[in-house]
Amino acid sequence: MLTPPRTVVRREAGLYALERALQRRGFRHVAGADEAGRGACAGPLVAAAAILPEGRRGEIDGLADSKLLTPASRERVYDEVVARALAYAVVVIPAAEVDARGLHVCNLAAMRRALASLATRPEYVLTDGFGVDGLDVPGLAVWKGDRVAACVAAASVLAKVTRDRLMVELDGSFPGYGFAEHKGYITPEHTAALRERGPCAEHRFSYVNVATVSGRDGAPPRSRRPMGARPDEPMERSWAPGGTVGVALGEQPRPPAPVGEDVVMEGGVR
Repeated sequence: MLTPPRTVVRREAGLYALERALQRRGFRHVAGADEAGRGACAGPLVAAAAILPEGRRGEIDGLADSKLLTPASRERVYDEVVARALAYAVVVIPAAEVDARGLHVCNLAAMRRALASLATRPEYVLTDGFGVDGLDVPGLAVWKGDRVAACVAAASVLAKVTRDRLMVELDGSFPGYGFAEHKGYITPEHTAALRERGPCAEHRFSYVNVATVSGRDGAPPRSRRPMGARPDEPMERSWAPGGTVGVALGEQPRPPAPVGEDVVMEGGVR
């Protein structure tokens, strides 16, 4: 029995080389999955999956790792991905769910749901950084996949823009923390606001910096989030988190919102 020749994909061959190589091997529908918000101590975790068309239609001008794009470029590329993708899905997991189940568990579950929600069934899956088990198709974890594979870069843009828009909305509900600027990541301004105001319902109490200012740093991570508080009030009052996982399928693009950069935690550039 003859072994098929090994396929070598060189990084310098470009963002579309890996998908093209897989498509030549018979995997026509290659899906990419990525997330945004792992390093943030406030706001939701967002995961996305996308399948781009074969050939020229799947080539999106300016597509790159979302962290390397300016806010305006991300919005433009987001619209192009939405318009051109064969299928895409976005999953939003709220902060309370991250606290209850743990970050890594939520991250894997969100990517599985995003991939399972694609209207076109993927034949191969590429993920950024680490593998996602429990899929019924072959897959590959790609180091810095959002800079190597176009479908992963597309998913990263979908996740990042969706999360940035949500954080801008949360800034209106929880003023004073600067969510519209730092998007819930740890910056000097965010740290100062946490110390001054205490955490709100959108903070992740399983994160040490939030637990410390809340006075619950001695409790196990999953028991740190206080029960109570309405979403528009500080956590020390009373609120019961919903804690459900939401899926936004075929989300329609909204007008661009003024978004900031997660430069500190996600390594972006201004």
